[in-house]
Amino acid sequence: MDVKEKESSGTPLELFLKIGLDERTARNTIANNKVTNNLTAVIHEILSDAMVGESVNIVSEMTESFIEREAMANLCLAGVTEGCNRTIGNLLYMVATKYPANALIHRPTLLGYIVSTKIKTPAQLEAAFSFLSSTASESFELKEFEEACGVGKLSLSSYALGSCYVVIIAFLFLGLYYLQAGVEVSEEDIEQTVNEVFKQNKGSILELRYRINVGDLFGHVRKRLPWADPKIVKNFNNTDLSIAGVCYAILTHFSFPCLGCQKLIDAKLYELLGERTAADNEKPSKQKKEKPAKVEDKKVADENPVQPSEDLNPFLIFPNPEDNFKVHTEVFFSDRPVLRCCNTKEVLDKHLKRTSGKVYTRFPPEPNGYLHIGHAKAMFVSFGLAKEREGCCYLRYDDTNPEAEKKEYIDHIEEIVEWMGWKPFKITYTSDYFQELYELAVELIRRGHAYVDHQTPEEIKEYREKKMDSPWRDRPIAESLELFEEMRRGMIEEGKATLRMKQDMQSDNGNMYDLIAYRIKARDKWCIYPSYDYAHCIVDSLEDITHSLCTLEFETRRASYYWLLHVLDLYQPYVWEYSRLNVTNTVMSKRKLNFLVTNKHVDGWDDPRLMTLAGLKRRGVTSTAINAFVRGIGITRSDCSTIRLERLEYHIREELNRTAPRTMVVLQPLKVVVTNLESGLVMDLDAKKWPDASTEDSSAFYKVPFSRVVYIEQSDFRMKDSKDYYGLAPGKSVLLRYAFPIKCTEVVLADDNKSIVEIRAEYDPSKTTKPKGVIHWVAEPSREVDPLSIEVRLFDKLFNSENPAEHENWLSDVNPQSKVVISGAYAVPSLRDAAMGDRFQFERLGYFVVDKDSTPERLVFNRTVTLRDSYGKSGK
Repeated sequence: MDVKEKESSGTPLELFLKIGLDERTARNTIANNKVTNNLTAVIHEILSDAMVGESVNIVSEMTESFIEREAMANLCLAGVTEGCNRTIGNLLYMVATKYPANALIHRPTLLGYIVSTKIKTPAQLEAAFSFLSSTASESFELKEFEEACGVGKLSLSSYALGSCYVVIIAFLFLGLYYLQAGVEVSEEDIEQTVNEVFKQNKGSILELRYRINVGDLFGHVRKRLPWADPKIVKNFNNTDLSIAGVCYAILTHFSFPCLGCQKLIDAKLYELLGERTAADNEKPSKQKKEKPAKVEDKKVADENPVQPSEDLNPFLIFPNPEDNFKVHTEVFFSDRPVLRCCNTKEVLDKHLKRTSGKVYTRFPPEPNGYLHIGHAKAMFVSFGLAKEREGCCYLRYDDTNPEAEKKEYIDHIEEIVEWMGWKPFKITYTSDYFQELYELAVELIRRGHAYVDHQTPEEIKEYREKKMDSPWRDRPIAESLELFEEMRRGMIEEGKATLRMKQDMQSDNGNMYDLIAYRIKARDKWCIYPSYDYAHCIVDSLEDITHSLCTLEFETRRASYYWLLHVLDLYQPYVWEYSRLNVTNTVMSKRKLNFLVTNKHVDGWDDPRLMTLAGLKRRGVTSTAINAFVRGIGITRSDCSTIRLERLEYHIREELNRTAPRTMVVLQPLKVVVTNLESGLVMDLDAKKWPDASTEDSSAFYKVPFSRVVYIEQSDFRMKDSKDYYGLAPGKSVLLRYAFPIKCTEVVLADDNKSIVEIRAEYDPSKTTKPKGVIHWVAEPSREVDPLSIEVRLFDKLFNSENPAEHENWLSDVNPQSKVVISGAYAVPSLRDAAMGDRFQFERLGYFVVDKDSTPERLVFNRTVTLRDSYGKSGK
């Protein structure tokens, strides 16, 4: 449902506005299905009978002396639906977005504290989250909870409360909260804490005087007294409150007044430092940052790039298998109690015995296409978690759709999984469990949770949209059992019947609208095939998967997943969804990828321009670089995030900078005749494979011939020189990399008097000339013999825009320059023996790999990625 549809229904937007969210936040919320569902569930939970009772218990602790419990609780709850303070609404929003999933059973208790305003600040709420997360589904003492998040009784005189009673009730009906019931922080507590902070920081204060960062001092006080309200700067007496004081606190949404420590800090500064001087008012002069010492061993620096944020262990967020008895998912129904999903101790103990307590995960691709970089993240999450915890990961083929499956895809998936560095514990197929799945389907019918339906696909869609029951939903169990057996034996024509799960047609979750469990598909052994929604969760359970990990688009299917396992009394894995990997300037939809391939917009599934793993491999990208990229992104639940392609390229460069030897290739050759070098003379010079190669390591060098005829890039010569240009020009010198300086003495033009035929130059054998520019080159290996000719393919972004899917005609965004073929490039002789898959850095040009189209007669190189743009500023 899009935003406009949700607004037209009125319910979510109006409800979110009533709880105090500003309009922008409310509209952004309804644009996110996950947050909308969570926040709506929180509000409905507040309005439940259980919540009223929870509020009665909590409110009674602080109101028993002057107001009836239930009336007070109802007033608090009424504030939620009839319009409440923005602070409460923001706290409810935090609950909807940050509440720990393993402690859902305690959420009503927390909501009771919020609506009764015993918890009223984000800091208190974060502390509550931390407490509940560590407690999980276990019981706890309210006293411990209140101490952890700064909740305590008010010490108000009965006179003050009685005087303000009418005013307080009036503001409650307006939706404002009146009691900020926090832990008491006395004037003496604050003064003592400020004194301690000043004593601890006295040296810095005396040195910096009034230039000291008061915010830091205040932060130290705040850290020691987390529940003291920093906004209050007036000094009221907590035991002698006036009506005006109470009303002021209410109207400004402040706590009941306590001593403001800001004034106390100012007073302490004055006491210690005296009057401000002119020097105190001067702005501190900016100190120039010292340049870091030059790193001698550049190779070591390159091999260990500083990326602290990417060194964190991304798997720490996942619980251990023995913790899978805690409630972490709730399924809401329209006609029955909430299902709080968890394993019983008996079920979990049996599972742990079968698995020896190890982590079991699975990577479950459909064999209906080639894997792309999004699957690299899925592999990293599932295989990586199993490896991190010394567990096992299945490679499981979801072969429930035989029409789209090919042996080619199965072979490709196994090859890519191995290339990515992962070793499956076992390779399985969903079809391995067809017998068990069938038997469980029969049991599902027997228990009254499935029925045979005869609606057409169009009718099913229409009825689901209207939330209408199928005419066959309530057919007798015996009749469904008989019909399902006929389906299995091939006695019913394909398309004439399905087995549907009897879930909840009035649910707010469309994935509970009686999903199809089986379809008729006439095949050799089985005439019925299970659906993904039916088979996926059951096979997870049968394989004793501990962590069922998938991308966020499957989150709404979690309710169906757990419902099915619950009604069949099966072991329930821990389900966790993470954000899918989206990269700019490409498409990763299988439908779009298939369209590009089948309609010849690209050269197959392994075209180096595609983000398929086969394409990236052919382009020369290493699996190590891909895994480093994925690890750096992390495993998060931030939806709709797109990673810039440049971030992937960074990891590719970091890897190839360490592993790809240097060599020289000229893409657009321009002939240079060295006139002062003897014809036929060839010098074999040493060139470095690695920039920091030791002169004592002969394997770090290769030989390059230097002769009378050399070739340079056409872009490295200009007829007119300029200050910002470091290439060759008439009368100007450049240094040939690993060779000698040369100076242009003459330019030979073609008949059109524009095109350059060749350049004539003189070299400096003594190397006394010190030109600023350094260029790469390739020479004739012997007299009148051309250098090694190769084909070079320059690949760029496949699409011009970052998100081509946004275009109505996404194909119009294809970059026509995404592939440029250069057939007449020249290379140094040492490249002649390069084999398919060998990677090199062509100096000043980028990183390249030998393509599979290469032959013994002609090598083909694909550009993997360009170098950093260090030459763009040179004016070339």
